[in-house]
Amino acid sequence: MSNKGKDIAEGSSPASDHHHHQQQQQQPLSRYESQKRRDWNTFGQYLRNQRPPVALSQCNSNQVLEFLRYLDQFGKTKVHVQGCLFFGQAEPPGPCTCPLRQAWGSLDALIGRLRAAYEENGGLPEANPFASGTIRLYLREVRDSQAKARGIPYKKKKKKRNVMKAMTEGVSSSSLPMQ
Repeated sequence: MSNKGKDIAEGSSPASDHHHHQQQQQQPLSRYESQKRRDWNTFGQYLRNQRPPVALSQCNSNQVLEFLRYLDQFGKTKVHVQGCLFFGQAEPPGPCTCPLRQAWGSLDALIGRLRAAYEENGGLPEANPFASGTIRLYLREVRDSQAKARGIPYKKKKKKRNVMKAMTEGVSSSSLPMQ
């Protein structure tokens, strides 16, 4: 049986596949998908603007780090430097000349979207520059330094316990006879 016959046997044809593909493209992208596409295009433009330009296939974690540092100039988060009077204060009482940076959470989310986009655009997971240890280390350093500068320790969110497990544990302990 040829592929054409297989397609027909499975209820698919080139015409219906084309129609289905058009319907998919007409649906508006989710906010996440739109942002991911914008981020991917911005990163691609950044690589093309390098002298000499860098091909996506040649991109490594060094270019990703340079991109993240480049983005700092557009940041809106005040990050106090060690010599600042407000270093370590969550609510500084006045203005200072400390730099504005990209917030750690924004960079972390950006890397997550670019990591996904890289693989969706044909990149191999094992070669993904956004998934490298270098990038994870950089993000951890940014997170820790921003937390220290604000005087707010970063606390990892605790994973929610399985609700059913918690309920059965509660039932078994509450069903014990009281003495």
